[in-house]
Amino acid sequence: MSAAPVPLRPLPAGRRWLPALGFWWTQYRRTWISSVVSRFLMPVLFLVSMGLMLGGLVDRAAGGVGGVPYVQFVVPGILAAQAMWTAVGESTYSVLGALRWTRQYHAMLATPLGVSDVLLGHLVYVALSIAFGTVVFAVVAALFGAWASWLVVLAVPVAVLTGMAFALPCFAVAAQFTDSADNSFSVIYRLVVTPLFLVSGTFFPVEHLPALLRPVAWVTPLWHGVAASRSLAGGTPDWPGVAGHVLVLVVMTAAGAWWAWRAFRRRLVV
Repeated sequence: MSAAPVPLRPLPAGRRWLPALGFWWTQYRRTWISSVVSRFLMPVLFLVSMGLMLGGLVDRAAGGVGGVPYVQFVVPGILAAQAMWTAVGESTYSVLGALRWTRQYHAMLATPLGVSDVLLGHLVYVALSIAFGTVVFAVVAALFGAWASWLVVLAVPVAVLTGMAFALPCFAVAAQFTDSADNSFSVIYRLVVTPLFLVSGTFFPVEHLPALLRPVAWVTPLWHGVAASRSLAGGTPDWPGVAGHVLVLVVMTAAGAWWAWRAFRRRLVV
């Protein structure tokens, strides 16, 4: 006699996002090699080229930045910046592809999953991806003596929060594209992400920018992430300042979550 089939129990409403997370994790396990250069190798190259090679010149010529060796100044900024790059990379073409080309979101919605479950599962995957890349970079940077204090471990969640402050608006923007987004995403990378990488305090203090550009840096998530990470990694953090930066990042992330949810509802609910 054949065994009686085991009835499947539906997942509780609060756990329905887990299958969506499982899909993205399974896909990453099969394609992770393609992300090694962009996600891990590039930040390390920046660490070596900017932190050590250029840093040696800065230290000899100016004694570092504010009395701090340049490598210990710049690497906390790269920590936050690599989170931004990872977040944007995971939240543009992959989101549009799941909406238009491979239509994974639509396949998920053919199951008991709802729009919130589909969105949350993908966002959790992006957060885990950012966290993994950030931890790897922090460990590698420690081998180069880039950290002045163990408090850098607190900079890891700050970097993840910085990345999510970028990821959620990217989800919202990608959900609103109806045609090919090659040019649109190129504009985001060239006119938003790359300039922020250069002028948000990653490589030099924002105070060295022209006065008109400083407010632009101050209202961006990356500047808050860089400032908080640098304060923590330095070993003598300005706790009220760090709390203020984190609060701004939380508000930006919450606003991005609302925007992304609205955009997904409009795109996926007929």
